[in-house]
Amino acid sequence: MLTWLQRNSLDFPPLEKAMRDPDGLLAAGGDLSPDRLIRAYRHGCFPWFQDGQPILWWSPDPRTVLLPDELHVSRSLAKVLRQQRYRVTFDTDFAAVIRACAAPRTYADGTWITDSMQAAYLELHQRGLAHSVEVWDGDALVGGLYGLAIGQLFFGESMFSRADNASKVGFATLVEHLKDWGFVLIDCQMPTHHLESLGARSIPRSAFAQYLSQHLDLANSADWLSRRV
Repeated sequence: MLTWLQRNSLDFPPLEKAMRDPDGLLAAGGDLSPDRLIRAYRHGCFPWFQDGQPILWWSPDPRTVLLPDELHVSRSLAKVLRQQRYRVTFDTDFAAVIRACAAPRTYADGTWITDSMQAAYLELHQRGLAHSVEVWDGDALVGGLYGLAIGQLFFGESMFSRADNASKVGFATLVEHLKDWGFVLIDCQMPTHHLESLGARSIPRSAFAQYLSQHLDLANSADWLSRRV
């Protein structure tokens, strides 16, 4: 039976209570307050819902992740990186990145990045937990992504691209910096061909939970401001 969250409690049910059909649906309800969102990521779940639906919380099994050492850079992507066709920054325009991620897609009906979702993650950004990657072609924002950094884990949320390889350049650049900063895992949530082409793979939810227990409270050496220009 689906658990309904109460607004006066931040507790989530155990991950093992997640449904098998639909895969990973753990709970519904609650709110998108920063404290609840932080508790959700630390617990191993994330919000995903469409306009008109209640807030839904998910913890799929298996979980799609990328280990920094397993980043796959194709020949074509390596060529684009060498050419320095794009400029990459961090935390320069979080609001523009999340708006672009929320924009309509030709392959999707609607968006799950609602206005309330954008406001919630903007507040997490202001708290120093949510971060953005911007990919620029001159002065034009042509790609990017955003997510949360907690301990030695980065929880990716969404990415967008308006030019060839732009989102891949942003992601590859981010992964290399996360590796240097001591991060051990990037949570990609659900599998896509795009992420799999970059080296993402699926691991059991129990293994993902082990990463949470072992690395959420360890320090990293991230310097997000160093990538501002």
